[in-house]
Amino acid sequence: MGKSDELQMNQENLADAWRQTLPETLNSADRCRILPDEADSKSLRVTIDTAGHQMYSFDFKVTYVDSREVRVELVDVERDKVSVDERGEMIQELIQDYTRHLHECAQALQRLTHV
Repeated sequence: MGKSDELQMNQENLADAWRQTLPETLNSADRCRILPDEADSKSLRVTIDTAGHQMYSFDFKVTYVDSREVRVELVDVERDKVSVDERGEMIQELIQDYTRHLHECAQALQRLTHV
């Protein structure tokens, strides 16, 4: 990977672009929050709150490996503000679904991140 393929975008501008784009890839009733990761300038912290009565909240770390590719890591899953075991089948399906949405958002933003 050459230096030219590294992410060149300002972290706050990147977070703003994600704030505009991610809701378009999620289910319309889900809510999300995107913040710059203060410890890593190539990462964002994404929280997705599920719609409905489940009251699940998924925290992800999205790190730009280069200007086009992101690595998505699950940080925590909470239900009604209490951490839960994320190994259950339904939660695993939601994690996979949201991970796919995060990759879709990164792909949609390539016009900004890959110059």
